[in-house]
Amino acid sequence: MGFAAKGSITRRALLATGAAGLLIGAGAGRAQAATDPARDIIIPWYRLILELVRHTPTYSPPVASRAFAWLGITCHEAMAATRPGLQPLASQLRGVGAGPPADHACDPGAVLQGAMALAVPHFFGNTGPTGQRAMAAMDRRIHAAATDGLSAETATASITLGQAIARHVIAASASDGGDPVLNMGFPQDWPRRDAPDAWVPTSGIALQQAPLLPDWHKNRPFALPPGEFCALPVPPPYSDDPASEFQREMREVYEVSKALTEEQKIIARFWSDDPMLSPTPPGHWVWILLDIAERDALPADRLAEGLALLGIAIADGFIACWQQKYHHDYIRPVTAIRRAVDPAWEPLLITPPFPEYPSGHSTQSGAAAAVLIHLFGEDFAFEDATHVDDGLPVRSFTGFREAASEAAISRLYGGIHFRTAIEQGLDQGYCVGAHVTALRTRA
Repeated sequence: MGFAAKGSITRRALLATGAAGLLIGAGAGRAQAATDPARDIIIPWYRLILELVRHTPTYSPPVASRAFAWLGITCHEAMAATRPGLQPLASQLRGVGAGPPADHACDPGAVLQGAMALAVPHFFGNTGPTGQRAMAAMDRRIHAAATDGLSAETATASITLGQAIARHVIAASASDGGDPVLNMGFPQDWPRRDAPDAWVPTSGIALQQAPLLPDWHKNRPFALPPGEFCALPVPPPYSDDPASEFQREMREVYEVSKALTEEQKIIARFWSDDPMLSPTPPGHWVWILLDIAERDALPADRLAEGLALLGIAIADGFIACWQQKYHHDYIRPVTAIRRAVDPAWEPLLITPPFPEYPSGHSTQSGAAAAVLIHLFGEDFAFEDATHVDDGLPVRSFTGFREAASEAAISRLYGGIHFRTAIEQGLDQGYCVGAHVTALRTRA
Protein backbone atom coordinates (compact mmCIF):
# COMPACT_ATOMS: atom_id res chain seq x y z
CA MET A 1 0.00 0.00 0.00
CA GLY A 2 1.27 3.50 -0.76
CA PHE A 3 0.96 6.49 -3.05
CA ALA A 4 3.08 7.89 -5.84
CA ALA A 5 3.90 11.57 -5.80
CA LYS A 6 1.94 13.61 -8.30
CA GLY A 7 4.14 16.67 -8.46
CA SER A 8 3.54 20.23 -7.33
CA ILE A 9 0.10 21.80 -7.65
CA THR A 10 -1.56 24.74 -6.01
CA ARG A 11 -4.10 24.12 -3.27
CA ARG A 12 -6.72 26.04 -5.28
CA ALA A 13 -6.52 23.48 -8.09
CA LEU A 14 -7.24 20.73 -5.61
CA LEU A 15 -10.64 21.86 -4.37
CA ALA A 16 -11.72 23.59 -7.57
CA THR A 17 -11.46 20.34 -9.52
CA GLY A 18 -12.28 17.94 -6.72
CA ALA A 19 -9.06 16.10 -7.69
CA ALA A 20 -8.37 14.66 -4.27
CA GLY A 21 -5.70 12.34 -5.61
CA LEU A 22 -3.47 15.27 -6.50
CA LEU A 23 -3.03 16.09 -2.83
CA ILE A 24 -0.16 13.70 -2.44
CA GLY A 25 3.02 15.66 -2.89
CA ALA A 26 1.14 18.95 -3.26
CA GLY A 27 2.93 22.17 -2.44
CA ALA A 28 5.58 24.01 -4.35
CA GLY A 29 9.06 22.78 -3.51
CA ARG A 30 7.93 20.38 -0.80
CA ALA A 31 10.38 17.49 -0.45
CA GLN A 32 8.92 14.03 -0.83
CA ALA A 33 9.16 12.10 2.43
CA ALA A 34 9.89 8.40 2.68
CA THR A 35 6.77 6.33 2.13
CA ASP A 36 4.70 5.55 5.22
CA PRO A 37 1.34 4.09 4.18
CA ALA A 38 -0.56 5.31 7.25
CA ARG A 39 0.98 8.79 7.08
CA ASP A 40 0.11 8.87 3.39
CA ILE A 41 -3.53 8.53 4.42
CA ILE A 42 -3.50 11.15 7.18
CA ILE A 43 -1.78 13.92 5.22
CA PRO A 44 -4.03 14.02 2.13
CA TRP A 45 -7.16 13.91 4.26
CA TYR A 46 -5.83 16.83 6.30
CA ARG A 47 -4.77 18.82 3.24
CA LEU A 48 -8.36 18.51 2.05
CA ILE A 49 -9.69 19.44 5.51
CA LEU A 50 -7.67 22.68 5.40
CA GLU A 51 -9.37 23.55 2.11
CA LEU A 52 -12.81 22.63 3.43
CA VAL A 53 -12.28 25.02 6.36
CA ARG A 54 -11.46 27.76 3.88
CA HIS A 55 -14.56 27.13 1.78
CA THR A 56 -17.22 26.43 4.42
CA PRO A 57 -18.85 29.69 5.58
CA THR A 58 -19.72 28.64 9.14
CA TYR A 59 -16.12 27.74 9.97
CA SER A 60 -15.02 30.72 12.00
CA PRO A 61 -11.83 30.04 14.03
CA PRO A 62 -13.60 28.61 17.11
CA VAL A 63 -15.76 26.32 14.97
CA ALA A 64 -12.74 25.21 12.95
CA SER A 65 -10.82 24.45 16.14
CA ARG A 66 -13.57 22.09 17.26
CA ALA A 67 -13.41 20.16 13.97
CA PHE A 68 -9.63 19.89 14.21
CA ALA A 69 -9.93 18.52 17.74
CA TRP A 70 -12.47 15.82 16.93
CA LEU A 71 -10.68 14.79 13.74
CA GLY A 72 -7.31 14.69 15.52
CA ILE A 73 -8.83 12.47 18.20
CA THR A 74 -10.25 10.23 15.48
CA CYS A 75 -6.81 9.86 13.88
CA HIS A 76 -5.07 9.11 17.15
CA GLU A 77 -7.67 6.58 18.30
CA ALA A 78 -7.47 4.81 14.93
CA MET A 79 -3.70 4.55 15.22
CA ALA A 80 -3.85 3.49 18.87
CA ALA A 81 -6.22 0.65 17.93
CA THR A 82 -3.46 -1.02 15.90
CA ARG A 83 -0.21 0.25 17.46
CA PRO A 84 0.59 -1.20 20.93
CA GLY A 85 2.87 1.73 21.83
CA LEU A 86 0.07 4.32 21.66
CA GLN A 87 -2.23 5.08 24.59
CA PRO A 88 -5.86 5.81 23.64
CA LEU A 89 -6.93 9.34 24.53
CA ALA A 90 -10.70 8.97 24.51
CA SER A 91 -11.06 7.71 28.08
CA GLN A 92 -8.99 10.67 29.33
CA LEU A 93 -11.14 13.32 27.66
CA ARG A 94 -14.25 14.86 29.15
CA GLY A 95 -17.45 13.40 27.78
CA VAL A 96 -15.82 10.91 25.42
CA GLY A 97 -15.05 7.65 27.21
CA ALA A 98 -13.28 4.52 26.03
CA GLY A 99 -13.90 3.56 22.43
CA PRO A 100 -13.94 0.21 20.63
CA PRO A 101 -11.28 -2.28 21.78
CA ALA A 102 -7.97 -2.45 19.94
CA ASP A 103 -7.38 -5.10 17.31
CA HIS A 104 -3.71 -5.45 16.41
CA ALA A 105 -4.56 -7.89 13.63
CA CYS A 106 -6.18 -5.07 11.67
CA ASP A 107 -4.28 -3.02 9.12
CA PRO A 108 -3.40 0.49 10.44
CA GLY A 109 -3.96 2.25 7.13
CA ALA A 110 -7.31 0.65 6.47
CA VAL A 111 -8.47 1.44 10.01
CA LEU A 112 -7.44 5.07 9.49
CA GLN A 113 -9.27 5.21 6.18
CA GLY A 114 -12.43 3.72 7.66
CA ALA A 115 -12.36 6.31 10.44
CA MET A 116 -11.54 9.39 8.34
CA ALA A 117 -13.94 8.52 5.53
CA LEU A 118 -16.78 8.64 8.07
CA ALA A 119 -15.56 11.46 10.32
CA VAL A 120 -14.54 14.08 7.74
CA PRO A 121 -17.91 14.18 5.91
CA HIS A 122 -19.66 14.36 9.29
CA PHE A 123 -17.69 17.35 10.58
CA PHE A 124 -17.90 19.06 7.19
CA GLY A 125 -21.41 18.00 6.26
CA ASN A 126 -22.46 21.59 5.55
CA THR A 127 -19.72 22.33 3.03
CA GLY A 128 -20.72 23.08 -0.55
CA PRO A 129 -21.04 20.80 -3.61
CA THR A 130 -17.38 21.17 -4.57
CA GLY A 131 -16.27 20.11 -1.12
CA GLN A 132 -18.70 17.20 -1.14
CA ARG A 133 -17.28 15.98 -4.44
CA ALA A 134 -13.72 16.35 -3.18
CA MET A 135 -14.48 14.30 -0.05
CA ALA A 136 -16.11 11.56 -2.15
CA ALA A 137 -13.13 11.47 -4.54
CA MET A 138 -10.72 11.30 -1.62
CA ASP A 139 -12.66 8.43 -0.08
CA ARG A 140 -12.65 6.40 -3.29
CA ARG A 141 -8.98 6.87 -4.02
CA ILE A 142 -7.64 6.26 -0.53
CA HIS A 143 -9.99 3.33 0.12
CA ALA A 144 -8.62 1.59 -2.95
CA ALA A 145 -5.01 2.23 -1.94
CA ALA A 146 -5.55 1.39 1.73
CA THR A 147 -7.10 -1.99 1.02
CA ASP A 148 -4.84 -2.94 -1.89
CA GLY A 149 -3.10 -6.22 -1.12
CA LEU A 150 -5.19 -7.01 1.95
CA SER A 151 -7.35 -10.09 2.21
CA ALA A 152 -11.06 -9.42 2.00
CA GLU A 153 -11.40 -10.46 5.65
CA THR A 154 -8.66 -8.12 6.89
CA ALA A 155 -9.88 -5.23 4.77
CA THR A 156 -13.44 -5.57 6.01
CA ALA A 157 -12.41 -5.95 9.66
CA SER A 158 -10.07 -2.95 9.45
CA ILE A 159 -12.53 -0.61 7.73
CA THR A 160 -15.26 -1.72 10.15
CA LEU A 161 -13.05 -0.98 13.18
CA GLY A 162 -12.21 2.46 11.79
CA GLN A 163 -15.89 3.20 11.27
CA ALA A 164 -16.68 2.10 14.82
CA ILE A 165 -14.01 4.47 16.16
CA ALA A 166 -15.41 7.33 14.09
CA ARG A 167 -18.97 6.63 15.27
CA HIS A 168 -17.80 6.68 18.88
CA VAL A 169 -16.11 10.06 18.38
CA ILE A 170 -19.08 11.47 16.48
CA ALA A 171 -21.47 10.35 19.23
CA ALA A 172 -19.32 12.07 21.87
CA SER A 173 -19.20 15.27 19.82
CA ALA A 174 -22.98 15.47 19.67
CA SER A 175 -23.16 16.57 23.32
CA ASP A 176 -20.24 19.03 23.45
CA GLY A 177 -22.38 22.12 22.70
CA GLY A 178 -20.57 23.17 19.53
CA ASP A 179 -23.10 22.03 16.93
CA PRO A 180 -25.18 23.26 15.20
CA VAL A 181 -23.90 26.77 14.48
CA LEU A 182 -26.94 28.92 13.73
CA ASN A 183 -27.04 32.25 11.89
CA MET A 184 -23.29 32.01 11.14
CA GLY A 185 -22.64 32.09 14.89
CA PHE A 186 -24.26 35.48 15.55
CA PRO A 187 -27.18 35.64 18.03
CA GLN A 188 -30.38 37.33 16.98
CA ASP A 189 -30.27 39.58 20.05
CA TRP A 190 -27.45 40.72 22.26
CA PRO A 191 -27.88 42.86 25.41
CA ARG A 192 -25.11 45.45 25.26
CA ARG A 193 -23.45 46.59 28.45
CA ASP A 194 -23.75 50.37 28.89
CA ALA A 195 -20.24 51.34 29.98
CA PRO A 196 -17.35 53.22 28.36
CA ASP A 197 -15.13 50.12 28.33
CA ALA A 198 -17.78 47.81 26.81
CA TRP A 199 -17.45 46.18 23.40
CA VAL A 200 -19.54 47.77 20.68
CA PRO A 201 -19.90 46.56 17.08
CA THR A 202 -16.94 47.45 14.88
CA SER A 203 -18.58 46.57 11.57
CA GLY A 204 -21.45 48.05 9.60
CA ILE A 205 -22.58 44.59 8.48
CA ALA A 206 -26.06 43.95 9.88
CA LEU A 207 -25.26 40.39 10.95
CA GLN A 208 -22.29 41.59 13.00
CA GLN A 209 -24.18 43.98 15.26
CA ALA A 210 -24.13 41.13 17.77
CA PRO A 211 -20.82 39.44 18.66
CA LEU A 212 -19.68 36.08 17.32
CA LEU A 213 -20.47 32.94 19.34
CA PRO A 214 -21.04 34.53 22.77
CA ASP A 215 -21.94 31.13 24.24
CA TRP A 216 -18.95 29.25 22.83
CA HIS A 217 -17.33 29.11 26.26
CA LYS A 218 -20.24 26.94 27.43
CA ASN A 219 -19.00 24.12 25.20
CA ARG A 220 -17.48 21.14 26.96
CA PRO A 221 -13.67 21.33 26.88
CA PHE A 222 -11.57 18.28 26.14
CA ALA A 223 -8.70 18.49 28.63
CA LEU A 224 -9.47 21.49 30.85
CA PRO A 225 -10.90 20.50 34.25
CA PRO A 226 -14.48 21.61 35.03
CA GLY A 227 -14.60 25.35 35.66
CA GLU A 228 -10.97 25.88 34.61
CA PHE A 229 -10.51 28.56 31.96
CA CYS A 230 -6.97 29.70 32.83
CA ALA A 231 -8.49 33.00 33.96
CA LEU A 232 -6.52 36.21 33.48
CA PRO A 233 -6.10 39.46 35.41
CA VAL A 234 -8.53 42.24 34.55
CA PRO A 235 -7.34 44.42 31.66
CA PRO A 236 -6.35 48.06 32.31
CA PRO A 237 -9.41 50.04 33.46
CA TYR A 238 -10.87 52.39 30.90
CA SER A 239 -9.69 55.93 31.58
CA ASP A 240 -9.54 59.33 29.92
CA ASP A 241 -6.47 60.25 31.96
CA PRO A 242 -3.53 60.67 29.54
CA ALA A 243 -1.22 59.14 32.15
CA SER A 244 -3.32 55.98 32.57
CA GLU A 245 -2.31 52.52 31.40
CA PHE A 246 -5.36 52.36 29.16
CA GLN A 247 -4.42 55.57 27.36
CA ARG A 248 -0.81 54.44 27.05
CA GLU A 249 -1.82 51.17 25.38
CA MET A 250 -4.32 52.91 23.13
CA ARG A 251 -1.69 55.43 21.99
CA GLU A 252 0.74 52.58 21.33
CA VAL A 253 -1.66 50.89 18.90
CA TYR A 254 -2.28 54.20 17.14
CA GLU A 255 1.38 55.20 16.91
CA VAL A 256 2.54 51.76 15.77
CA SER A 257 -0.10 51.82 13.02
CA LYS A 258 1.27 55.12 11.73
CA ALA A 259 4.86 53.87 11.47
CA LEU A 260 4.53 50.26 10.32
CA THR A 261 7.53 48.84 8.51
CA GLU A 262 7.06 46.59 5.48
CA GLU A 263 8.15 43.65 7.62
CA GLN A 264 5.52 44.43 10.24
CA LYS A 265 2.84 44.65 7.55
CA ILE A 266 3.88 41.25 6.20
CA ILE A 267 3.76 39.77 9.71
CA ALA A 268 0.28 41.17 10.30
CA ARG A 269 -1.03 39.76 7.03
CA PHE A 270 0.82 36.46 7.36
CA TRP A 271 -0.90 35.63 10.66
CA SER A 272 -4.24 37.28 9.94
CA ASP A 273 -5.79 34.01 8.71
CA ASP A 274 -9.24 35.44 8.09
CA PRO A 275 -12.18 33.03 7.70
CA MET A 276 -13.03 32.13 4.09
CA LEU A 277 -9.65 33.53 2.98
CA SER A 278 -7.39 31.09 4.82
CA PRO A 279 -7.38 27.84 6.80
CA THR A 280 -8.08 30.08 9.87
CA PRO A 281 -5.64 30.57 12.78
CA PRO A 282 -6.02 27.01 14.13
CA GLY A 283 -5.61 25.62 10.61
CA HIS A 284 -2.39 27.62 10.27
CA TRP A 285 -0.84 25.62 13.11
CA VAL A 286 -2.13 22.36 11.65
CA TRP A 287 -0.50 23.33 8.35
CA ILE A 288 2.80 23.84 10.16
CA LEU A 289 2.60 20.37 11.69
CA LEU A 290 1.77 18.74 8.34
CA ASP A 291 4.74 20.42 6.67
CA ILE A 292 7.02 19.21 9.47
CA ALA A 293 5.61 15.69 9.04
CA GLU A 294 6.45 15.74 5.34
CA ARG A 295 9.83 17.40 5.75
CA ASP A 296 11.01 15.03 8.48
CA ALA A 297 9.19 11.87 7.35
CA LEU A 298 7.38 11.85 10.68
CA PRO A 299 6.00 8.37 11.46
CA ALA A 300 2.22 8.11 11.29
CA ASP A 301 1.85 7.40 14.99
CA ARG A 302 3.71 10.59 15.92
CA LEU A 303 1.73 12.62 13.39
CA ALA A 304 -1.60 11.28 14.69
CA GLU A 305 -0.50 11.98 18.26
CA GLY A 306 0.49 15.51 17.30
CA LEU A 307 -2.74 16.22 15.43
CA ALA A 308 -4.79 15.03 18.39
CA LEU A 309 -2.91 17.06 21.00
CA LEU A 310 -2.72 20.12 18.75
CA GLY A 311 -6.42 19.93 17.94
CA ILE A 312 -7.37 19.58 21.60
CA ALA A 313 -5.11 22.48 22.59
CA ILE A 314 -6.47 24.96 20.06
CA ALA A 315 -10.07 23.89 20.75
CA ASP A 316 -9.71 24.25 24.52
CA GLY A 317 -7.78 27.45 23.89
CA PHE A 318 -10.74 28.98 22.08
CA ILE A 319 -13.18 27.85 24.76
CA ALA A 320 -11.02 29.41 27.48
CA CYS A 321 -10.36 32.57 25.48
CA TRP A 322 -14.04 33.06 24.66
CA GLN A 323 -14.95 32.67 28.33
CA GLN A 324 -12.59 35.49 29.22
CA LYS A 325 -13.62 37.63 26.24
CA TYR A 326 -17.25 37.64 27.25
CA HIS A 327 -16.48 37.86 30.95
CA HIS A 328 -14.51 41.10 30.45
CA ASP A 329 -16.52 42.39 27.44
CA TYR A 330 -13.70 44.80 26.60
CA ILE A 331 -13.55 47.63 24.07
CA ARG A 332 -11.61 47.24 20.82
CA PRO A 333 -8.75 49.61 19.88
CA VAL A 334 -10.61 50.84 16.79
CA THR A 335 -13.51 52.00 18.96
CA ALA A 336 -11.33 53.68 21.58
CA ILE A 337 -9.02 55.38 19.08
CA ARG A 338 -11.84 56.76 16.96
CA ARG A 339 -13.59 58.00 20.08
CA ALA A 340 -10.60 59.73 21.69
CA VAL A 341 -7.82 60.22 19.16
CA ASP A 342 -8.70 60.08 15.47
CA PRO A 343 -12.30 59.60 14.21
CA ALA A 344 -11.01 58.63 10.76
CA TRP A 345 -8.43 56.06 11.91
CA GLU A 346 -8.31 52.77 9.99
CA PRO A 347 -6.26 49.82 11.27
CA LEU A 348 -4.27 47.72 8.81
CA LEU A 349 -6.59 44.75 9.35
CA ILE A 350 -10.35 44.49 9.79
CA THR A 351 -11.34 44.12 13.42
CA PRO A 352 -13.27 40.88 14.02
CA PRO A 353 -16.75 41.11 15.58
CA PHE A 354 -16.27 40.13 19.22
CA PRO A 355 -14.71 41.55 22.41
CA GLU A 356 -11.04 42.41 22.67
CA TYR A 357 -9.54 40.76 25.76
CA PRO A 358 -7.65 38.47 25.48
CA SER A 359 -6.33 38.02 21.96
CA GLY A 360 -7.63 34.81 20.41
CA HIS A 361 -4.60 34.58 18.13
CA SER A 362 -2.37 34.79 21.19
CA THR A 363 -4.24 32.21 23.26
CA GLN A 364 -4.48 29.58 20.55
CA SER A 365 -0.89 30.21 19.42
CA GLY A 366 0.41 29.78 22.96
CA ALA A 367 -1.58 26.57 23.33
CA ALA A 368 -0.33 25.27 19.98
CA ALA A 369 3.27 26.16 20.79
CA ALA A 370 3.06 24.40 24.16
CA VAL A 371 2.00 21.18 22.44
CA LEU A 372 4.57 21.38 19.67
CA ILE A 373 7.36 22.14 22.14
CA HIS A 374 6.20 19.09 24.12
CA LEU A 375 6.46 16.96 20.97
CA PHE A 376 9.59 18.36 19.31
CA GLY A 377 11.48 20.43 21.90
CA GLU A 378 12.27 24.08 22.42
CA ASP A 379 14.92 24.53 19.74
CA PHE A 380 13.18 23.11 16.70
CA ALA A 381 13.72 25.18 13.57
CA PHE A 382 11.12 25.13 10.83
CA GLU A 383 9.78 27.09 7.89
CA ASP A 384 6.16 28.19 7.60
CA ALA A 385 4.86 28.11 4.04
CA THR A 386 1.16 28.34 4.89
CA HIS A 387 0.50 31.32 2.64
CA VAL A 388 2.84 30.76 -0.31
CA ASP A 389 -0.14 30.24 -2.62
CA ASP A 390 -1.56 33.53 -1.33
CA GLY A 391 1.56 35.43 -2.41
CA LEU A 392 3.15 35.76 1.03
CA PRO A 393 6.75 34.60 1.49
CA VAL A 394 7.86 31.64 3.60
CA ARG A 395 8.79 32.63 7.13
CA SER A 396 11.51 30.89 9.15
CA PHE A 397 11.54 30.33 12.91
CA THR A 398 14.05 28.97 15.39
CA GLY A 399 11.28 27.42 17.45
CA PHE A 400 7.57 27.33 18.18
CA ARG A 401 7.74 29.89 20.97
CA GLU A 402 9.18 32.42 18.55
CA ALA A 403 6.41 31.70 16.04
CA ALA A 404 3.70 32.02 18.70
CA SER A 405 5.12 35.34 19.84
CA GLU A 406 5.14 36.62 16.27
CA ALA A 407 1.56 35.47 15.73
CA ALA A 408 0.58 37.31 18.90
CA ILE A 409 2.36 40.59 18.19
CA SER A 410 0.94 40.55 14.65
CA ARG A 411 -2.35 41.66 16.19
CA LEU A 412 -0.74 44.86 17.48
CA TYR A 413 0.65 45.55 14.01
CA GLY A 414 -2.79 44.90 12.54
CA GLY A 415 -4.45 47.35 14.97
CA ILE A 416 -6.62 44.57 16.38
CA HIS A 417 -5.49 44.29 20.02
CA PHE A 418 -3.91 46.18 22.89
CA ARG A 419 -0.60 44.85 24.23
CA THR A 420 -2.11 43.48 27.44
CA ALA A 421 -4.53 41.31 25.45
CA ILE A 422 -1.60 39.95 23.45
CA GLU A 423 0.68 39.17 26.38
CA GLN A 424 -2.03 37.78 28.64
CA GLY A 425 -3.44 35.75 25.76
CA LEU A 426 -0.10 34.01 25.31
CA ASP A 427 0.00 33.24 29.03
CA GLN A 428 -3.50 31.81 28.84
CA GLY A 429 -2.51 29.66 25.87
CA TYR A 430 0.49 28.18 27.63
CA CYS A 431 -1.72 27.45 30.63
CA VAL A 432 -4.18 25.59 28.40
CA GLY A 433 -1.31 23.76 26.74
CA ALA A 434 -0.03 22.52 30.10
CA HIS A 435 -3.34 20.74 30.71
CA VAL A 436 -3.22 19.17 27.25
CA THR A 437 0.36 17.95 27.46
CA ALA A 438 -0.51 16.20 30.74
CA LEU A 439 -2.59 13.73 28.71
CA ARG A 440 -0.99 10.31 28.19
CA THR A 441 -0.49 9.37 24.56
CA ARG A 442 2.11 6.64 24.95
CA ALA A 443 1.63 3.32 26.72
